Amino acid sequence: MSVPVHELTVEVPRWAPYVTPVTLEDATPEQLDALQITPSNKKVSAYVLTLAHDPESLKVRSPLFNAIMYGKGGLSSAERELGAVGASIVNRCVYCAAVHASRFNQLTKRTDVIEAIFADGVDAELEEHQQAIFDFAVRLSRTPSEATPTDIAALRDLGLSKLEILDLILSASIFGWANRLMHTLGEPVRD
Repeated sequence: MSVPVHELTVEVPRWAPYVTPVTLEDATPEQLDALQITPSNKKVSAYVLTLAHDPESLKVRSPLFNAIMYGKGGLSSAERELGAVGASIVNRCVYCAAVHASRFNQLTKRTDVIEAIFADGVDAELEEHQQAIFDFAVRLSRTPSEATPTDIAALRDLGLSKLEILDLILSASIFGWANRLMHTLGEPVRD
């Protein structure tokens, strides 16, 4: 029996959709075309197969997600993941928080940042550079207007370029959307 997961963890739970995902064998030509570009360029997940019910949106969403999270230049991959974690914490998306916290840990080869975030949530105390990134993602995710010019100035003062700040805005923003979509389409579970 599957049990819903509500606690934050770096052990990625299984995501169980509420609707039956598209199967590759039964997919329409439009769905198969939209599935050609998966978000992580790896296997096709249950989430992506669920999104394939709307192939027109999926065909636009996957390249956008790839460009934001895996693009070259700009914000580092780890910092993009930290932005995703910030948004996922605000939105209480346990699945996305687990996936992107785990990825952050892999990229940075450290666990203390995510441990602090999972222990203290949006009040986590981090080193200055990561704190500014995390706080900005949290503010932007709570209510976009909470992210102020002062926050942008703090990021600039830490040496972030306009492109890096844009990447942070995009990584937090796409998870503002993705977290809410994941909540309505399924839930994280342990078997």
